[in-house]
Amino acid sequence: MRTALVIGTGLIGTSAALALAARGVVVHLADHDPEQARTAAALGAGTDEPPAGPVDLAIVAAPPAHVAATLADAMRRGLARGYLDVASVKGGPRRELEALGLDLSSYIGSHPMSGREKSGPLAATGDLFEGRPWVLTPTRDTDTEVLNLALELVSHCRAVPVVMDADAHDRAVALVSHMPHLVSSMVAARLEHAEEAAVRLCGQGIRDVTRIAASDPRMWIDILSANPGPVADLLTDVSADLDETVRALRALQSSDDVKRRDGATGIEDVLRRGNVGRVRVPGKHGSAPRAYEVVAVLIDDQPGQLARIFADAGQAGVNIEDVRIEHATGQQAGLVQLMVEPKAAPVLSAALRDRGWALRQ
Repeated sequence: MRTALVIGTGLIGTSAALALAARGVVVHLADHDPEQARTAAALGAGTDEPPAGPVDLAIVAAPPAHVAATLADAMRRGLARGYLDVASVKGGPRRELEALGLDLSSYIGSHPMSGREKSGPLAATGDLFEGRPWVLTPTRDTDTEVLNLALELVSHCRAVPVVMDADAHDRAVALVSHMPHLVSSMVAARLEHAEEAAVRLCGQGIRDVTRIAASDPRMWIDILSANPGPVADLLTDVSADLDETVRALRALQSSDDVKRRDGATGIEDVLRRGNVGRVRVPGKHGSAPRAYEVVAVLIDDQPGQLARIFADAGQAGVNIEDVRIEHATGQQAGLVQLMVEPKAAPVLSAALRDRGWALRQ
């Protein structure tokens, strides 16, 4: 791939353009808002000048509701040899294109499974997709050349290609992305009118659950409008679990021993099913999840503290597999939780104590 046209210079489009430009591809940028395209160009994502002729690959990074129309316009104008979109739903746009009677041999649907809570070109990074799955949904009609161009794009972005059927993809993202986002928003909505004293008690658990609720509602309306059926089906199942959990909790309030035991059994069931489901979530680099030991270190909220901890861990020959930070309420201090291999935990603990760090048991 020598040339590309990115139509839509938000977070995903600009990030892809940055990755391509860094690998020597001449990237042209277009957007319904010219100022946004100019911003992406200023970031080094390419040029906002139109291409002189057809490019190798046109990448449509428009909202799902506008993908089919944008693709159809680009294909009718002959802007590229191959066409690809990066929308988070795949079945709907393809059916819209088929209804328009277009030859889809030069088109392939795709979805990079990466993003951020922030949107727009200023949130983009050239490494946004690195190590992340990038779904491709070719059909029997897809030209081999177009599939190869798509694979080249994924390679330039250092993502991991995953080939799926379009409708299977939509059901999958409903499960792992769209439904969880709504559930996160519902939990976060409970905080809207909560007492300030209660909100001040927020810890890492509520931050983890509500993190994705910070995303742009307008963007998510577009996404959910394109995939409502599968998401509604999943929420129906979640609703049934909620009803049963409420029933079990009410039973725990009973003075009847039998009802309390029944309630405890119901709560235990949902918690154990959650354990089983959580184990299936892929671990580091997409491998099977692994159990790590936590070494908890108390730190002051001062510049350089984390760098010192990582440097001391490196001196001890210990690899930090993951890290979490919990900030103390009302204090300039926090707790850093370092996840390491079980056999490395005592080594790291001893090394950090020797270097003056305060550890919490």
